[in-house]
Amino acid sequence: MNFELARHNMVEQQIRPWDVLDPAVLATVAAMHREDFVPAAHRALAFTDMEVPLDIHGQRTGEVMLAPKVEARMLQAANPQPSDSVLEIGSGSGFMAALLARHAQRVVTCEIRADLSAFARSNLARAGFGHVVVEHCNGLDLLAGAARFNLIVLSGSVAFVPDAVLHALSPGGRVVAIVGEAPVMTAQLITRSSESRFTTEPLFETLASALVGFPPKERFVF
Repeated sequence: MNFELARHNMVEQQIRPWDVLDPAVLATVAAMHREDFVPAAHRALAFTDMEVPLDIHGQRTGEVMLAPKVEARMLQAANPQPSDSVLEIGSGSGFMAALLARHAQRVVTCEIRADLSAFARSNLARAGFGHVVVEHCNGLDLLAGAARFNLIVLSGSVAFVPDAVLHALSPGGRVVAIVGEAPVMTAQLITRSSESRFTTEPLFETLASALVGFPPKERFVF
């Protein structure tokens, strides 16, 4: 398989037409070897317009990598800066953490599954991102008493963004998350404009697998 051609086609036929026009983002996704973050059994799917199953060591995990255009669009919305301290919840293969680490000063990524945490850590180290901190934990637990972050990325869908995530932001900090329940989910950019004020900008509609460990939407009982 010609990975360079496949990568070029992914950028030009999937990512750029999906309103990802930031030159820095396009350069990052064009330079990253996504095939090195995909389980060996699914390497041929690395550049397809779909979620890639994260089945490792021959075992099904039920987890997936987000589609390339969704990752790129989220990275563009996140707009990580060279001085940013970034938290990602849902490491998966480690690929999104690698994209963020190309732009930010510090990246911590959390993965609730031990096997995927080890997989992400191995992928990141092999790709030269050994400085990315991979934590095997529920990201919500890490937020308790943690230092604030300039940017938090939720790499999966949530029914709603918990207050614990919002209040872990520094003033001016951002959260990028896919919010809702199938069949209606919307990627959102939430900005902390002051200690008590948050603004939400809807970005695009998509579907994504739910993040494990996040609370479900409360149901009304009549």
